[in-house]
Amino acid sequence: MSRRTSYRRPRPSSAHFRRGFNASNPLERILILLVIAAIVGVTAGLLLPQVSPTAGKITGNYTATGSAADTLNRLTVDDNQNASGYDRDSFGFRETDADGNGCDAREDVLARDLTDVHYKYAGSCEVTSGTLQDPYTGQTIQFVRGRTTSAKVQIDHVVALENAWQSGARDWSTAERHQFGNDLYNLLAVDGPANQEKGSASAAYWLPTNTAYRCDYVARQIGVKDKYKLTVTSQEKDAMLAVLHTCPGQAIPADE
Repeated sequence: MSRRTSYRRPRPSSAHFRRGFNASNPLERILILLVIAAIVGVTAGLLLPQVSPTAGKITGNYTATGSAADTLNRLTVDDNQNASGYDRDSFGFRETDADGNGCDAREDVLARDLTDVHYKYAGSCEVTSGTLQDPYTGQTIQFVRGRTTSAKVQIDHVVALENAWQSGARDWSTAERHQFGNDLYNLLAVDGPANQEKGSASAAYWLPTNTAYRCDYVARQIGVKDKYKLTVTSQEKDAMLAVLHTCPGQAIPADE
């Protein structure tokens, strides 16, 4: 029986690759090095500000203009916050009627933020249906009141109650907490799942997926914190400035 001779294809030598990139000319080597340096520089410029706040400040990613940025820079920074003792019920959400119209805060916000609003009956506070252009997701949501449907639209405290507690509200009176908990300036009708995802997070840990709304969202948080003399953490402030950097001249929303 004849023995089969195996054949191996010779591997390309390093010389073969060097011929593919003929950089024997000093000018060519310099050009290659310049291209590599440019790629590294661009990559670092894009990534470092996201990874390192210090790099972000050096590159100007935390510079911002407008009344929102000016107000933020006046807020007290406190990095020793804690939520011990927090109780959501201490803010009395839906327990007061500051405008005296007979409707609680949830009904007032639904009536304000929905379009094509329908009520249980003429003169009723109870909103039974409407359409929400959700600021957090950018989606259109059809609201229908019901045991299994109402949660599709929830009322969010833009500055979360727990965030307010640890940034100053723990020292307030009951009346002050109730005022904050029902202040329409700090309340928005939003997509239910987005509200659940946010929880009590500050801007350092959560922002709306609808990027077109982020500047308005952060500006409203700043407006609320300024109104109630609440503090921010360093991380929270940096996150807010990074957002405001993308929208020069961003104003604080009016408190109507």
